Amino acid sequence: MEIGKPDLDKAGTFCSFPNMEELNLFDDEPREKLLRYGVGKLTDKELVMLLIQSGTKGRHIEEIADDVLEILDKKREPSVSELMGIAGMGLSKASVVVSAVELGRRRPLTRRRGIRCPEDIFTEVRHYSSRSQEHLIVIALNGAHEVLSVEVSTIGLVNMTIVHPREVFSNPIALRATAIAIAHNHPSGCIDPSDEDVAITKRIKNAGDILGIKLIDHLVFTDEKYYSFLEHELMSST
Repeated sequence: MEIGKPDLDKAGTFCSFPNMEELNLFDDEPREKLLRYGVGKLTDKELVMLLIQSGTKGRHIEEIADDVLEILDKKREPSVSELMGIAGMGLSKASVVVSAVELGRRRPLTRRRGIRCPEDIFTEVRHYSSRSQEHLIVIALNGAHEVLSVEVSTIGLVNMTIVHPREVFSNPIALRATAIAIAHNHPSGCIDPSDEDVAITKRIKNAGDILGIKLIDHLVFTDEKYYSFLEHELMSST
């Protein structure tokens, strides 16, 4: 059925025009933002909204985009069936997302990004700042401190209960990384590290020393700012 044209029922009579609010059509705000500022200024949610294009009756596009992001944060290459498990994600939408992920995988960077300072770490993780839950992100680095991977280690309140060195170091070990940087977002907007943040940093640093994988920094961040343990000379004291 084309938008703006009446539909025909099985008997051939005209049905009513579709309810535009119920169809929940995709608004142009992310597109306008893309045209004005470039694709790099879009949030992860806005990028997903551009891919899936519309919501469904009963589900707003932003709700669907949030659910898609939750899966993408947990799994780098989700399947079509996993995405179709989201309410409002049919085969068409799921296929577009999976295809976009695969296209990105096939276009590796010609030159690896290097981590030279806390600002470089912030650049790698800043797009996670929009998440409503805390995400602990691990950046695996080679001997030249070039980025090998950026992975979400845990989702939820970052504390000693759920953050385990085993999860933090599993991917860096597989990639033969020689160093890591970690970061987590603070949805509250406050970047001051808690006592728990300091304790976790010490635990991961000590585990890294045993494994021969150095922890170079821990960032607590929001969209606009960050707190670096290295800049505040806390890495040596932890």
